[in-house]
Amino acid sequence: MTGPEPAALEAADAAVRVVPEAIEAGVLYVVSTPIGHLGDISLRALAVLQGVDRVLCEDTRHARTLLARYGVRTPTSALHEHNEARSVAQIVAALQSGASMALISDAGTPLVSDPGERLVRAVVDAGARVVPVPGASAALAALVGGGIPAHPSTILGFLPRKGGERTAMIAWACRCPHAVVVYESPARLAHTLSDLAAVAGAEREAVVARELTKRFEEFRRGTLGQLAAYYTDTPPRGEIVIVLSAAPPAEAPTDADLRLEARALRDEGAAPRAVMDALMARHGIARNLAYKLAHDT
Repeated sequence: MTGPEPAALEAADAAVRVVPEAIEAGVLYVVSTPIGHLGDISLRALAVLQGVDRVLCEDTRHARTLLARYGVRTPTSALHEHNEARSVAQIVAALQSGASMALISDAGTPLVSDPGERLVRAVVDAGARVVPVPGASAALAALVGGGIPAHPSTILGFLPRKGGERTAMIAWACRCPHAVVVYESPARLAHTLSDLAAVAGAEREAVVARELTKRFEEFRRGTLGQLAAYYTDTPPRGEIVIVLSAAPPAEAPTDADLRLEARALRDEGAAPRAVMDALMARHGIARNLAYKLAHDT
């Protein structure tokens, strides 16, 4: 998700007293930052950001808005999807030499649909410490305010934009027995809601959370059909999270049902591989059974 909205918010007093944090040498701190309201930064996060040798961030301009708001003057370096692979070795070497660093994303908790996974894995593999500093998360905020049972739940982040990977992920989300959280862009929201409705059914409950913690925060609740229709007619703005309710318990299909479904897919012109993928995505059956059904004549 993108960064905070600084100008139009009543942020917490920048003169807040921050208790110093005992920063350890050679440690990577993974620090959560606000998803909108600048007052959602924690005192511990500020102490860490003040105390480390360097702050790694997606966009140094976004980071400076937050850091300057609280008088943090720690040097920053960009770490994003385009340079993470080539930057990891240098960062790990600096940590091994005793440097301390904090990793932040533009907003929220790093690694949740944000860069940093490759770096954290490399730091762990090198035997260095990774210390999380928890805080704001768009996914958790949507679950807490959405009104859909939040435990258990799965955070999928952004769905693939097209192809078989998207089809399989949507099918998995729609049959999941607990709540599923999906991030989406305004331009694709109506399309994604329609895709979910086509698989889960138009009557499945869902929530669209928009602009969380910002001035125009909105929770819109309803069925997938209702939400798809609304956002088709009313294009949204801002950052968006979808919370899909759990799939109702379903009876396992019989062998006869699976054979009929496979035959119908083949009659529609689906290749054996497509039949296999569809049967596994819809019903969670084993690959060897799906293969047999896809190739039976």
